[in-house]
Amino acid sequence: MHQSLWNRIEFSLLAAGIIIAGGLWGFVELSEVARDAAPHAFDTDILLFFREAGNPADPIGPSWLEEAMRDITALGSASVLIYITAIVVIYLGMTRRWGPALFVFASVAGGQVLSSLLKLGIDRPRPDLVPHLAQVYTMSFPSGHAMLSAVTYLTLGALLARFLPGRATTIFVFAVAILTTLMVGISRIYLGVHWPSDVLAGWCAGFAWATLCWLVSRYLMRPKIGEA
Repeated sequence: MHQSLWNRIEFSLLAAGIIIAGGLWGFVELSEVARDAAPHAFDTDILLFFREAGNPADPIGPSWLEEAMRDITALGSASVLIYITAIVVIYLGMTRRWGPALFVFASVAGGQVLSSLLKLGIDRPRPDLVPHLAQVYTMSFPSGHAMLSAVTYLTLGALLARFLPGRATTIFVFAVAILTTLMVGISRIYLGVHWPSDVLAGWCAGFAWATLCWLVSRYLMRPKIGEA
């Protein structure tokens, strides 16, 4: 029994290490793409795929799809993520779960700071290949919506997984977190406010940061995990 538990712990640590290393490698590679003066065919082809042929101002699909994409992209906006995080942190504080509350706050707030620093470090302009279908005010690389949705929803998923019974519910929670993150990133490309490489880099950085925070919290809250 103890050997089985140890094997699960070792597998979790190995998987986390692979995610962090893969995320860092992917971000570094994509940052080289972002620094190039001319956009890569990879970026332009995907961006144009979401626009009608011969009319880059018109997104593909019916008119309601454009509105739906704006609604989906809001799930990764700073105001929505701060609102969700604040509710969770306040609730955990009211129930005196200070460790999980600190974990959520540090992960999301740290991700926000990291995202801002990375944007300043790369300083990539927004795409000018197609008209923007949403208002934007910051630099393009990496996508803050993609990165912070990954950080926030994966962090909340990891928190819920500590209290949910059974593997099936844990898989479901993480599947929803990942699906939401992917939908937010795709919406940014559809709306023409990010190059695809911006979104991929945001996912890489977000997954790596969320996993790193999970590893740190797992170590710091080890006594509570042992009691659970």
